[in-house]
Amino acid sequence: MATKQRGRPRSFDRGKALEQATMEFWRHGYEATSVADLTRAMGIGAPSLYAAFGDKRALFEEVLSVYGATHGAFMTRAFAEEPTARRAVARLLREAAAEFTDPAHPYGCLVISAAANCTTEAIKVDLRERRNANLAAFESRIAADIAAGHLPEGTDARVLARFSGAVFQGMSQQARDGAGRAELEAVAEAAMLAWPEERTRGR
Repeated sequence: MATKQRGRPRSFDRGKALEQATMEFWRHGYEATSVADLTRAMGIGAPSLYAAFGDKRALFEEVLSVYGATHGAFMTRAFAEEPTARRAVARLLREAAAEFTDPAHPYGCLVISAAANCTTEAIKVDLRERRNANLAAFESRIAADIAAGHLPEGTDARVLARFSGAVFQGMSQQARDGAGRAELEAVAEAAMLAWPEERTRGR
Protein backbone atom coordinates (compact mmCIF):
# COMPACT_ATOMS: atom_id res chain seq x y z
CA MET A 1 0.00 0.00 0.00
CA ALA A 2 1.45 3.37 -0.97
CA THR A 3 2.26 5.70 1.89
CA LYS A 4 0.17 8.83 1.87
CA GLN A 5 2.35 11.85 1.18
CA ARG A 6 2.25 14.49 3.86
CA GLY A 7 1.32 18.02 2.92
CA ARG A 8 0.44 19.29 -0.48
CA PRO A 9 2.67 21.11 -2.95
CA ARG A 10 1.81 24.74 -3.57
CA SER A 11 -0.47 25.05 -6.57
CA PHE A 12 0.66 28.58 -7.43
CA ASP A 13 3.76 30.44 -8.52
CA ARG A 14 4.94 32.25 -5.39
CA GLY A 15 6.98 34.83 -7.27
CA LYS A 16 4.11 35.67 -9.61
CA ALA A 17 1.69 35.91 -6.69
CA LEU A 18 4.05 38.25 -4.88
CA GLU A 19 4.31 40.48 -7.96
CA GLN A 20 0.50 40.64 -8.14
CA ALA A 21 0.38 41.62 -4.46
CA THR A 22 2.93 44.34 -5.19
CA MET A 23 0.68 45.75 -7.91
CA GLU A 24 -2.33 45.80 -5.56
CA PHE A 25 -0.50 47.58 -2.74
CA TRP A 26 1.09 49.97 -5.23
CA ARG A 27 -2.21 50.78 -6.89
CA HIS A 28 -4.38 51.19 -3.78
CA GLY A 29 -2.03 51.71 -0.82
CA TYR A 30 -1.64 49.52 2.25
CA GLU A 31 -4.79 50.50 4.12
CA ALA A 32 -7.22 50.30 1.20
CA THR A 33 -5.96 46.90 0.02
CA SER A 34 -7.92 44.12 1.72
CA VAL A 35 -7.02 40.45 2.06
CA ALA A 36 -9.90 39.73 -0.33
CA ASP A 37 -8.35 42.12 -2.88
CA LEU A 38 -5.00 40.37 -2.49
CA THR A 39 -6.31 36.83 -2.84
CA ARG A 40 -8.32 37.80 -5.91
CA ALA A 41 -5.30 39.45 -7.56
CA MET A 42 -2.91 36.66 -6.55
CA GLY A 43 -5.28 33.90 -7.63
CA ILE A 44 -5.12 32.05 -4.31
CA GLY A 45 -7.34 31.48 -1.31
CA ALA A 46 -6.85 33.15 2.06
CA PRO A 47 -5.46 29.94 3.67
CA SER A 48 -2.78 29.73 0.96
CA LEU A 49 -1.89 33.40 1.44
CA TYR A 50 -1.46 32.98 5.19
CA ALA A 51 0.49 29.74 4.76
CA ALA A 52 2.86 31.18 2.17
CA PHE A 53 3.27 34.78 3.32
CA GLY A 54 1.86 35.16 6.83
CA ASP A 55 -0.61 37.96 7.48
CA LYS A 56 -1.23 41.10 5.41
CA ARG A 57 1.47 43.06 7.23
CA ALA A 58 4.10 40.34 6.69
CA LEU A 59 3.15 40.15 3.02
CA PHE A 60 3.50 43.91 2.67
CA GLU A 61 6.95 43.85 4.27
CA GLU A 62 8.03 41.22 1.74
CA VAL A 63 6.52 43.32 -1.05
CA LEU A 64 8.59 46.32 0.08
CA SER A 65 11.74 44.20 0.04
CA VAL A 66 11.03 42.93 -3.48
CA TYR A 67 10.08 46.41 -4.68
CA GLY A 68 13.36 47.83 -3.40
CA ALA A 69 15.31 45.21 -5.31
CA THR A 70 13.32 45.53 -8.55
CA HIS A 71 11.08 48.48 -9.46
CA GLY A 72 12.67 50.81 -6.91
CA ALA A 73 16.29 49.75 -7.43
CA PHE A 74 17.09 52.71 -9.69
CA MET A 75 17.73 54.87 -6.60
CA THR A 76 20.36 52.51 -5.22
CA ARG A 77 21.99 52.18 -8.63
CA ALA A 78 22.20 55.94 -9.14
CA PHE A 79 24.04 56.47 -5.86
CA ALA A 80 26.24 53.41 -6.31
CA GLU A 81 27.29 54.16 -9.88
CA GLU A 82 27.57 57.96 -10.06
CA PRO A 83 30.78 59.60 -8.78
CA THR A 84 29.18 62.62 -7.09
CA ALA A 85 26.00 63.51 -5.23
CA ARG A 86 24.94 66.02 -7.87
CA ARG A 87 25.22 63.49 -10.67
CA ALA A 88 23.50 60.81 -8.58
CA VAL A 89 20.51 63.02 -7.78
CA ALA A 90 20.28 64.29 -11.38
CA ARG A 91 20.20 60.69 -12.60
CA LEU A 92 17.76 59.67 -9.86
CA LEU A 93 15.25 62.38 -10.77
CA ARG A 94 15.64 61.77 -14.50
CA GLU A 95 15.05 58.04 -14.09
CA ALA A 96 12.19 58.67 -11.66
CA ALA A 97 10.41 60.58 -14.42
CA ALA A 98 10.54 57.43 -16.54
CA GLU A 99 9.82 54.91 -13.78
CA PHE A 100 6.96 56.87 -12.21
CA THR A 101 5.12 57.13 -15.53
CA ASP A 102 5.80 53.63 -16.86
CA PRO A 103 2.40 52.19 -17.92
CA ALA A 104 3.65 48.66 -17.19
CA HIS A 105 2.86 49.21 -13.51
CA PRO A 106 0.96 51.67 -11.27
CA TYR A 107 2.26 55.24 -11.41
CA GLY A 108 4.48 56.84 -8.80
CA CYS A 109 6.51 55.22 -6.03
CA LEU A 110 5.03 52.42 -3.94
CA VAL A 111 6.86 53.48 -0.74
CA ILE A 112 5.39 56.98 -1.06
CA SER A 113 1.90 56.15 -2.32
CA ALA A 114 1.31 53.20 0.03
CA ALA A 115 1.50 55.59 2.98
CA ALA A 116 -1.53 57.58 1.82
CA ASN A 117 -4.36 57.39 4.38
CA CYS A 118 -2.50 54.66 6.28
CA THR A 119 -3.67 54.37 9.89
CA THR A 120 -1.73 51.23 10.84
CA GLU A 121 0.95 52.68 13.08
CA ALA A 122 3.62 50.04 12.47
CA ILE A 123 3.32 50.47 8.71
CA LYS A 124 3.32 54.28 8.97
CA VAL A 125 6.51 54.14 11.03
CA ASP A 126 8.18 51.65 8.67
CA LEU A 127 7.42 53.71 5.56
CA ARG A 128 8.48 56.95 7.27
CA GLU A 129 11.77 55.35 8.35
CA ARG A 130 12.43 54.17 4.79
CA ARG A 131 11.84 57.66 3.40
CA ASN A 132 13.98 59.24 6.11
CA ALA A 133 16.75 56.71 5.43
CA ASN A 134 16.78 57.89 1.81
CA LEU A 135 17.07 61.51 2.94
CA ALA A 136 19.91 60.57 5.28
CA ALA A 137 21.71 58.87 2.38
CA PHE A 138 21.27 62.01 0.27
CA GLU A 139 22.61 64.19 3.07
CA SER A 140 25.59 61.94 3.77
CA ARG A 141 26.61 61.88 0.13
CA ILE A 142 26.24 65.66 -0.22
CA ALA A 143 28.26 66.24 2.96
CA ALA A 144 31.01 63.98 1.63
CA ASP A 145 31.14 66.00 -1.59
CA ILE A 146 31.38 69.26 0.36
CA ALA A 147 34.26 67.82 2.38
CA ALA A 148 35.95 66.63 -0.83
CA GLY A 149 35.60 70.05 -2.44
CA HIS A 150 33.15 68.97 -5.12
CA LEU A 151 30.49 71.34 -3.75
CA PRO A 152 31.00 74.83 -2.24
CA GLU A 153 31.94 74.99 1.42
CA GLY A 154 28.80 76.88 2.43
CA THR A 155 26.41 74.34 0.92
CA ASP A 156 23.77 73.19 3.44
CA ALA A 157 23.75 69.41 2.99
CA ARG A 158 20.60 68.89 5.04
CA VAL A 159 18.52 71.49 3.20
CA LEU A 160 19.72 70.29 -0.22
CA ALA A 161 18.92 66.69 0.71
CA ARG A 162 15.42 67.61 1.89
CA PHE A 163 14.82 69.71 -1.20
CA SER A 164 15.82 66.80 -3.45
CA GLY A 165 13.64 64.41 -1.45
CA ALA A 166 10.68 66.79 -1.71
CA VAL A 167 11.08 66.97 -5.50
CA PHE A 168 11.30 63.16 -5.73
CA GLN A 169 8.20 62.68 -3.57
CA GLY A 170 6.31 65.40 -5.44
CA MET A 171 7.13 63.80 -8.77
CA SER A 172 5.61 60.55 -7.50
CA GLN A 173 2.34 62.25 -6.61
CA GLN A 174 2.24 64.24 -9.84
CA ALA A 175 2.72 61.04 -11.83
CA ARG A 176 -0.28 59.56 -10.03
CA ASP A 177 -2.20 62.73 -10.84
CA GLY A 178 -1.51 62.35 -14.58
CA ALA A 179 1.77 64.17 -15.26
CA GLY A 180 3.65 62.66 -18.20
CA ARG A 181 7.28 61.65 -18.51
CA ALA A 182 8.34 64.77 -20.43
CA GLU A 183 6.71 67.03 -17.84
CA LEU A 184 8.48 65.27 -14.98
CA GLU A 185 11.80 65.31 -16.84
CA ALA A 186 11.39 69.08 -17.08
CA VAL A 187 10.75 69.20 -13.33
CA ALA A 188 13.91 67.17 -12.74
CA GLU A 189 15.96 69.57 -14.87
CA ALA A 190 14.51 72.59 -13.10
CA ALA A 191 15.26 71.08 -9.70
CA MET A 192 18.93 70.65 -10.56
CA LEU A 193 19.19 74.41 -11.19
CA ALA A 194 18.94 74.82 -7.42
CA TRP A 195 22.07 72.74 -6.95
CA PRO A 196 25.47 74.48 -6.92
CA GLU A 197 27.75 73.51 -9.76
CA GLU A 198 30.37 70.87 -9.09
CA ARG A 199 33.93 71.99 -8.48
CA THR A 200 37.19 70.23 -9.13
CA ARG A 201 39.39 69.68 -6.10
CA GLY A 202 41.43 72.73 -5.25
CA ARG A 203 39.34 75.28 -7.16
